[in-house]
Amino acid sequence: MRPPPHKAAGTAALTAAALAAFFLPAVPAAASPAAAPADCTAAQVVTDGGFENGGSAWTASPSTVITSRTGQTAHGGSSYAWLDGTGRTRTDSLAQSVTIPGGCGTATLSFWLHIDTAETTSATAYDKLTAKIGGTTLGSWSNLDKNTGYVRKSFDVSSFAGQTVNLSFTGTEDSSLQTSFVLDDIALDTSGGTAPPATDPTRTPAAPSYTVNLSSDTSGTAWTGHESATFTNASATALNEVYLRLWDNYHGTCDAMPIKVTNVTGGTAGDLSVACTALKITLPAPLAQGQSATIGFDLGITVPSGADRFGHDGAYSFIGNALPVLAVRDAAGWHLDPYTDNGEAFYSLAADFKVTLDHPSGLLVPATGTSTDTPGTGGRTVTTATASRVRDFAWAAGPFTKISGTSPSGVAVNVYSVSGISSTSARSMLGTAESAVDAHAARFGAYPYGELDAVLDNNYWFGGMEYPGFVLDLVSSTALTHEIGHQWWYGIVGDDEYNSPWLDESFADYATDLAQGNTGTNCWNSVSWASSTEKITNSMAYWDAHSSRYSTVVYGYGKCALHDLQRVLGDTAMAKLLKDYATAHWYGVSTTADFKAAAQAATSTDLTSFWTQHRIDG
Repeated sequence: MRPPPHKAAGTAALTAAALAAFFLPAVPAAASPAAAPADCTAAQVVTDGGFENGGSAWTASPSTVITSRTGQTAHGGSSYAWLDGTGRTRTDSLAQSVTIPGGCGTATLSFWLHIDTAETTSATAYDKLTAKIGGTTLGSWSNLDKNTGYVRKSFDVSSFAGQTVNLSFTGTEDSSLQTSFVLDDIALDTSGGTAPPATDPTRTPAAPSYTVNLSSDTSGTAWTGHESATFTNASATALNEVYLRLWDNYHGTCDAMPIKVTNVTGGTAGDLSVACTALKITLPAPLAQGQSATIGFDLGITVPSGADRFGHDGAYSFIGNALPVLAVRDAAGWHLDPYTDNGEAFYSLAADFKVTLDHPSGLLVPATGTSTDTPGTGGRTVTTATASRVRDFAWAAGPFTKISGTSPSGVAVNVYSVSGISSTSARSMLGTAESAVDAHAARFGAYPYGELDAVLDNNYWFGGMEYPGFVLDLVSSTALTHEIGHQWWYGIVGDDEYNSPWLDESFADYATDLAQGNTGTNCWNSVSWASSTEKITNSMAYWDAHSSRYSTVVYGYGKCALHDLQRVLGDTAMAKLLKDYATAHWYGVSTTADFKAAAQAATSTDLTSFWTQHRIDG
């Protein structure tokens, strides 16, 4: 994903960048030594975070803070916490004691906050809300942060693993002009612990194959049907369970989930966790190494309103990350990281998909893979998309305008435009796509996904988003070249996007520079670190807490570091390094350690000081 330098004003845009000014520095690990049990069970540890069960788990002062009265509305359900809002001197508070399991590599506090105010100043914070965990302040907001809807806040609190701490919210209001701080859907999700034995690095379940049959309503915003997933245990450690990632439940609530899985076969469905984005399925018997199994389930998808990577902009639906996919277990255990809209959290192994989409014939349905259309019944069309060795599957549906072409090397390219995008712009983007796919293929290896679909809408708040063989984009040649670069750096050469986002974003931005003839001369001279903890290789847990720096460091500093590495190795050696590295990890998963080792093997120069200078750890 390539976020634009300044996201458009609006609720969705605020979730990533506009809040960062209120974040304090990350909680230092030394401040809260965590216990270190050998295991971590993924869990959501806040009780009654949606305030729908009477609020008895919370200590509220006054007791009327938890309410369903008129004047405000809930983010989900009917109840919420309303602090202040009286227009007179007042302090309201809300607190709960929470226990964060030891051994958890990830602990993320999230909540939804709405602020409205009668204050008219644009300079003075008269009324304030403070969020704390233990004795540490996580963030502070005021009347200056008013908004028209709820905004999600997210904080990494992993350093408190193994502790019981107080989670608290305190609102203070001065003597005049009300400010209301409204909280809902508070969650503290833990995951990422070490699944015994911790020494097995094998990534499993392996060789997934997904078969999906869905039918849409007349608008293409609701889809129902069935999905099955067949997989093999590649690990010497038996598989007792698998996890499905229902990523797009981030875009709703646990009370109103956009992605619904029911009638599971081949295993027993357990509780949803990680804000209802992870579903545990216990297998009937332990699956030994080399054995295969199949799970199946009925699937319902409801596309919410909004020009998002999962959302609909009027008549046009964009359906990314909606199909449940298998989570990965490796040496770190099950990867059940939280969703982030600041970047990506997606970590999956290359898989085969056969997806059948039954829809009204008036809707065009671009999708991952190679598609064929056949007549359905009653004015409907059946689009069948097949894709091999891809990490995800996405599609769109709407009355798009479509133009097609073929790159000089023979890649079929389709551009789908929403209304309002001129034919001139669409034609220009088609030319950009044809040029970019060939430029990247010449450097990193032949494009393997058959056709390439680009879906254009200038209302996307996120700039652009990549899926295998399918990208969402603004009308921007640089952004489109970047998203097509992701076909190699994330699509073909995979990575753990939550814990190592630089391995796809920095590399895709560097590839964009190469395709556009930018040498990055002197770009490292503009580097200015915000803190000693800021590094190119930081995880999304860090960047979600420092969101205003994410694009600058991961995209900007990351690609500049690669330009600098090119100057150390030389143009020919760098080109060979990247081509060979892509080949070695084709359809696999890369790590920072892998890349550093490959770079070191390409030169007689000791790169130790290079990695230190450029803050590339791992």
